[in-house]
Amino acid sequence: MTARFDAVVIGAGHNGLTCAFYLARAGLKVCVVERRDVVGGAAVTEEFHPGFRNSAASYTVSLLQPKVIADMKLAQRGYRVIERPVSNFFPFDNDYLKLGGGAERTRAEFARFSAKDAAALDGYEAALEQVADLLRAMALRTPPNAGGGIAALLAAAAQGRQVAALPIAAQRDALALFVQSAREFLDGWFENAHVKAAFAFDSVVGNYAGPSAPGSAYVLLHHVFGEVNGKKGAWGHPVGGMGAITGMMADAAREAGAVIRLEAPVDRVLVDNGRAAGVRLAGGEEIAAKTVVANVGPALLFRQLVDPADLDTDFRRRIAGFKTGSGSFRMNVALSELPDFTVLPGNDAEHHRSGIIIAPTMDYMDQAHADAVRYGWSNAPVVEMTIPSTVDDSLAPPGAHVASLFCQHFAPVLPNGRSWDDEREAAADDIIDTVTQHAPNFRDAIIARQIHSPTDLERKFGLIDGDIFHGRMSLDQLWAARPVLGHGDYRAPIAGLYLCGAGTHPGGGVTGAPGHNAAREILKDRSVIGRLFGR
Repeated sequence: MTARFDAVVIGAGHNGLTCAFYLARAGLKVCVVERRDVVGGAAVTEEFHPGFRNSAASYTVSLLQPKVIADMKLAQRGYRVIERPVSNFFPFDNDYLKLGGGAERTRAEFARFSAKDAAALDGYEAALEQVADLLRAMALRTPPNAGGGIAALLAAAAQGRQVAALPIAAQRDALALFVQSAREFLDGWFENAHVKAAFAFDSVVGNYAGPSAPGSAYVLLHHVFGEVNGKKGAWGHPVGGMGAITGMMADAAREAGAVIRLEAPVDRVLVDNGRAAGVRLAGGEEIAAKTVVANVGPALLFRQLVDPADLDTDFRRRIAGFKTGSGSFRMNVALSELPDFTVLPGNDAEHHRSGIIIAPTMDYMDQAHADAVRYGWSNAPVVEMTIPSTVDDSLAPPGAHVASLFCQHFAPVLPNGRSWDDEREAAADDIIDTVTQHAPNFRDAIIARQIHSPTDLERKFGLIDGDIFHGRMSLDQLWAARPVLGHGDYRAPIAGLYLCGAGTHPGGGVTGAPGHNAAREILKDRSVIGRLFGR
């Protein structure tokens, strides 16, 4: 062993940096080891063409916990998020819909399609908000651990009381949102296909399933429990891209005393007598630590970095069945001009500063998924485009722009033995064609493009099967069962080994919650009481 720390964190993604900050602030000697040459994990800003910079993978902000922002003093470090003037803009063949910008505006938009749906909006948002508030309250709480004795039972009772305290109508909505498909849930509120699609889009983000799939309603809910600048459910553009945020987080962790080492890939988690003892880097160097914290996903950690002999047979079987693959395909493009949409002509309008979403109906989304299962992807994919340079001119040269394209559904593993390395350009062409159908100048405006297929996302960011959430957000992989029932409290089945990434509660997105929560459990185990119980 050439170095010795109290804790070593694997991966300098935002949750790893958050966890390291809290541990170092508590007085622990902490080392963060990162495989790449930059901090941030999937929340990084890259120059992908001379003069053009953009968030390479994660690309927009809402779910980052206000407590984490405050504790790490991110606002004082320059953290700034510019809200979207409207949430989303949906271009159709001969019309469009804008979602957001205030309830009155949204009602007026819906009324163009259905008076009934306009009247239903307030009730729908109130129902969703009550359940979203439940998620907000639970995000920074450790799930009760199955088999955890009296303490776990008390924790389960405490968290269960929050659900029981809801009015019965809200309890029914909570149950529906956790188990139903987005289609079932939305059909109970609205009648117009375009109106339903405006909400159903959130149900397929990072979810390799159509809105008709059971459980997809929860994914919809997961995307609305955040906030921006104190406004619940809002989304925004981070100035400087996502890498600006993780850069500030790294500064906070270093100031607290953490050491961050780049280009230091971990080859193996070291275990001695059934207890984590440190890590071995790919070059052979070993770092000793009684606490090892993994910010990589459960599939990567337990299938590649932990010796199978250090895990019991049942856990190995469970983790082998842990579902990954979000069906996501990520692109950045450099543009000579803004896209000019046929249904809403003009440049630099409010819809250019919103999420631009091509997903006109739930049938369209279901078909995109069905095509992906059969062929690998659809030539009519689901596309969300944001153009952050409309509010942050540091990202592109004067007069030019950068756009992020987040796309569903693209098979994590292509059928018939085909390779994403061979097919990525063709898939990118289909995405560009899809946008160009609505904005005829789009294809010709592209100067350069950066492509991240599911394989690229795995290779570059360590996201197994390209899963942006570190694991499927389904009922069997949520809360106390994330990643595996019995280990939902951030503690691995090896003493001294913890998880702090999106593969734990509350799941995917740039939240900081897993890092925050894991640090709290680690410090609890290092306390006098924790040591008495053998952690």
